[in-house]
Amino acid sequence: MFDRKLSSAARSAAYCAGALMLCSSASAMGDHSAYDQAKASARSTFEADRKACDSLSGNGKDVCLAEARAKRARTVGSAEAAWKDTPKAREHAAHEVAVADYKVARERCAAKAGNDKDVCLAQAKAARVKVQADARAMRSGAEAHIDASKDKREAEYKVAAQRCDAFAGDAKSHCVADARAQYSQ
Repeated sequence: MFDRKLSSAARSAAYCAGALMLCSSASAMGDHSAYDQAKASARSTFEADRKACDSLSGNGKDVCLAEARAKRARTVGSAEAAWKDTPKAREHAAHEVAVADYKVARERCAAKAGNDKDVCLAQAKAARVKVQADARAMRSGAEAHIDASKDKREAEYKVAAQRCDAFAGDAKSHCVADARAQYSQ
């Protein structure tokens, strides 16, 4: 059902491209019926994906369900953004996709333990913050771009600091100092 060899970013890009192609007719036609059709398509695809997940168990099933929900969120969000065709709608769609992708990443991280899990969760949160910051920047212009850069830098610093937790003593101190210097903290 899902190609596990693609990275989550590549899979997200492929889903977004498909959703944009699906809902491009919504903005071209300018009517609500294309949007409703995209929503119905997303709903039926989600149901099929959810049924395919029933054969799995444990964390694999949780990841599968989260991916199906994320796919539905991408399709519906893209369709709504294309139908409304406003900066606010595009920002909202990007936020919804970021949250859905974060939930998928969290489920994937659940299979890990210890510092690996902590780093995985920090990376997932950083990716969500980056996407949401970029969405705000696209909507608001230069001022938001500065805020977005700050948010991204802080998120990347948190990931680097989390990685430093794997070290002890002087190695940890140097790691944290390097991270602070690199991300201006």
